[in-house]
Amino acid sequence: MSKKALCIISGGMDSTLCAYLAKKEGYEIIALHFDYEQRTQEKEKECFKQICKALKVEKSYILDVSFIKDIGGNALTDKSIDIPKNELCISDVPPITYVPFRNGIFLSIAGSLAEKENCESIFIGVVEEDGSGYPDCTDEFIQKAQEFINEGTSKNFKVCIKTPLVRLNKAKIVELALKENVPLELTWSCYESEDEACWECDSCLLRLRGFEKAGFKDKIKYKS
Repeated sequence: MSKKALCIISGGMDSTLCAYLAKKEGYEIIALHFDYEQRTQEKEKECFKQICKALKVEKSYILDVSFIKDIGGNALTDKSIDIPKNELCISDVPPITYVPFRNGIFLSIAGSLAEKENCESIFIGVVEEDGSGYPDCTDEFIQKAQEFINEGTSKNFKVCIKTPLVRLNKAKIVELALKENVPLELTWSCYESEDEACWECDSCLLRLRGFEKAGFKDKIKYKS
């Protein structure tokens, strides 16, 4: 029986690279995507499906967690709150794009699905550099989440949460992704636009900076 990994794939390049690394490690991939009615959900869902096809994933889940939008308090799900433009968040204070406890919610659900699918690992593409001010993107948080899941699931089930990118910067992530032949042109990072990336939100800025520092050109479309 092959070992299985549950890969949380948002449609972005970090989570996609994680899935490719899981495949390289010999895991059978169970792909998981969360729909929380964020601004770019339709584009992210489209990317997720294309990535699953590229990875030859046989089993995938798209789960509705739209209650996150009902909680609100962030610019990703509340269109009345503006997405910050042309400013990278470098602060211990969570930015307005922080979705409260999102990774905690995702990992709790992933733990349940991983137990059902008998996965020995969960891969999640958290990156501490990107998560400056995001308390649920730290290595310490992930370790606590792993303990929580293993404490709350059956005694014969143990899962390891793997975060291979947590200490990398965006340039290193781009370099590694291209080395592993990850189709980054299928991924999406923009917080605001679904047709052409805005190049102004902090997610676009981080992505563009990563490509620039790595010395490569990003192949996705950006607004002129």
